[in-house]
Amino acid sequence: MAVSSTQVSVHVKINGQEITKECEVRTLLAYFLREQLGLTGVHVGCDTTSCGACTVLLDGKTAIKSCTVFAPQVDGHELLTVEGLGEADHLHPIQQAFWDCHALQCGYCTPGMELAVLALLQRNPNPTDEEIRFGLSGNLCRCTGYKNIVKAVHQAAEIMNHPSTSQSVTL
Repeated sequence: MAVSSTQVSVHVKINGQEITKECEVRTLLAYFLREQLGLTGVHVGCDTTSCGACTVLLDGKTAIKSCTVFAPQVDGHELLTVEGLGEADHLHPIQQAFWDCHALQCGYCTPGMELAVLALLQRNPNPTDEEIRFGLSGNLCRCTGYKNIVKAVHQAAEIMNHPSTSQSVTL
């Protein structure tokens, strides 16, 4: 990380693409992703880690809330945002499950929720309802009652654990 007065150069792999970009030392990752890189699937709902709408995946395994991480802190790391979760013409099993199970309404929390689900399923491929609710406790949805979100996580787990028997939709 090269430093000038208040600017730093951040080198990060985002959604499989190597990126080097300058930003102010105090730029929050959420704003770096949204404003400097155009990754607007990262939503900012609170700036206090309360809602989880800004959740991204760090180094393929850890869900982090990008509103409380400075962009320079991810220098040399890898990030996954919702834009990199599925392909343009093929939904990721988590996205498909959210669609199939009606686990979204307004969609504001969905990108962060889906990345938190991915981190959860990587740690625990067959979670119980209680484990799902605990695993998603840092992500708030103001529209649903979470029942369909829990159903979607179970469906995604089944598809991800048995990919050859799963059905997915190509757009």
